[in-house]
Amino acid sequence: MDHEHGGMGSMHLPELPPTVGRVMGLDLGAASPVAWLAVALAVGYGLGLWRLHRRGVRWSVGRTLAWFAGCASLFYVTASGLQTYGMAMFSLHMVQHMVLTMISPILLLMGAPVTLALRGLPASPGPAGMPRRLLLTGLHSRLGQAVASPLFTVPLFIASLYGVYFTPIFDDLMASTPGHTLMLVHFLMTGLLFFGPIIAVDPWPRRTGPGGRMLELLLPAPFHAFFGVTVMMSDTVLLASYANPPASWGIDPLFDQGSAGGIAWSFGEFPTVLVLAVVFFSWTRSEERANRAADRAHDRAVARGESGEDPELTAYNERLRRLAAQNP
Repeated sequence: MDHEHGGMGSMHLPELPPTVGRVMGLDLGAASPVAWLAVALAVGYGLGLWRLHRRGVRWSVGRTLAWFAGCASLFYVTASGLQTYGMAMFSLHMVQHMVLTMISPILLLMGAPVTLALRGLPASPGPAGMPRRLLLTGLHSRLGQAVASPLFTVPLFIASLYGVYFTPIFDDLMASTPGHTLMLVHFLMTGLLFFGPIIAVDPWPRRTGPGGRMLELLLPAPFHAFFGVTVMMSDTVLLASYANPPASWGIDPLFDQGSAGGIAWSFGEFPTVLVLAVVFFSWTRSEERANRAADRAHDRAVARGESGEDPELTAYNERLRRLAAQNP
């Protein structure tokens, strides 16, 4: 027998109280449509790998593992007890939110899906090449540049916390399956748009230097922490959807809300450090490549009998010599 939750429309909750096993186990019968989106993303990536393999093009194992790990995390949090019990427990919903916004997007972006698509899709001028042309058009469009701008991505990232949970929007979305699905997709897209230009593994409508990317990553951190502390310290239940969990569960909604705030407050540290490491190491690798290219250019100049010196540096040194000669 199931209990219907007052704020969930036709959705039903299990009578059995949550345990570690029930929360961590899969519940495919209650899976969100987002779970099947994860399956579709995994299949699409696999098809791209197959096309590259047929053409003899090698692809990074690390990128492949990252993508499938991202799909697995997306599937798991929307097809397990986190999805089922998260309908009436704010703490479990917050775990779901944090994974969808800060774990799944990072893993998916590390899989370089745009690069895979550009390499795998046909480049022919006919109808078969239309998907690739549309992708390139989107990457170079003004709309793409606007959506990739920090003036859009950072406020969107912050609004996915304050605008969703501190307004009636959350309870309205939780009232129906389509609304809840839309909210989960919003969390995922917010993370992809925010972390995409920062990780910058793929071609992106906007390119920023490593310093700017690090700054952009850290900008929402104080707002994220303040949100978590505010929820954690509140002495009233903030959301009607979590005000009345099934009595058989034995859940104190105010205590559970405090746990949700603690999860939101502490969850951002590991993803932030991970992305900072990605940006830093990509920066050092690009510097090493630039230095190797400069060394190769110098060696070629020497082999041709040229000085191999930087023309600007040579002109500067010559200017200093002339000044010294004029002022003995």
